[in-house]
Amino acid sequence: MIAVWVALAGSLGAVVRFVVDSALRARSGSSLPWPTVLINVTGSLLLGILAGAVLFHDAPTAMLTIAGVGFCGGYTTFSTTSVDSVRLIVARRYAAAAAIAFGTLATTLVAAAAGLGLAAVW
Repeated sequence: MIAVWVALAGSLGAVVRFVVDSALRARSGSSLPWPTVLINVTGSLLLGILAGAVLFHDAPTAMLTIAGVGFCGGYTTFSTTSVDSVRLIVARRYAAAAAIAFGTLATTLVAAAAGLGLAAVW
């Protein structure tokens, strides 16, 4: 039964990502994929908080599985970051591609750590 909840949460996460990404892209005049970066950072922060709730506050592991694997897995989109980076390389925007690829990696790691830290002190 947990697999059904994970699938439902993943579906919801993907829909939320699509809505947020579409809304941000419509408002952004930038050719850089900042909405994708923002989605990945916020998803990593949420995943850190969820993991911290389980580690530090005895929250049920099923919550982490459903919300973390399901929702956050559907919400975040590292494959899109890869495609966006390749598109920038093809457009010969090498610095932008490196900034998106490595910047996303760095900021998502910091966001996940921040989420763990927030959960630890809460």
